[in-house]
Amino acid sequence: MKEKSDVFSFGVVLLEIITGQPAIIKSEERAHIIQWVNSVLLEREISDIVDSRLQGEFDIDCVKKVLDTAMACVAPTSINRPTMSHVVNELKQCLSNEITPPFDSDKGESSSNSSITVSFDGIISGESSLER
Repeated sequence: MKEKSDVFSFGVVLLEIITGQPAIIKSEERAHIIQWVNSVLLEREISDIVDSRLQGEFDIDCVKKVLDTAMACVAPTSINRPTMSHVVNELKQCLSNEITPPFDSDKGESSSNSSITVSFDGIISGESSLER
């Protein structure tokens, strides 16, 4: 059962990353980020949820996938939440599509001088770092 609460917490963190908002959003009425995302999705576009500091520079398909994954993680009933290994696989798939730098065929190399390395290898399915 602990894994499902860890998955829920990770889903909240994903929502914080996507939106740039804290878990409890301070407005006229304090709202939890899950409630806020749900209300925005009912009335507006997914792009309205994304952190404005990205200034529109994001892949909407990747955002949809991460948002779907995050919302699955915060399902009200724990039995409906995915396993952490499923979450990791979804994020790996999204990241592999998102961070591959464009290839410059004229130079035979990546057109970007910088590289990004992301690893989820430390996350072991069904086991938290405290249980190892």
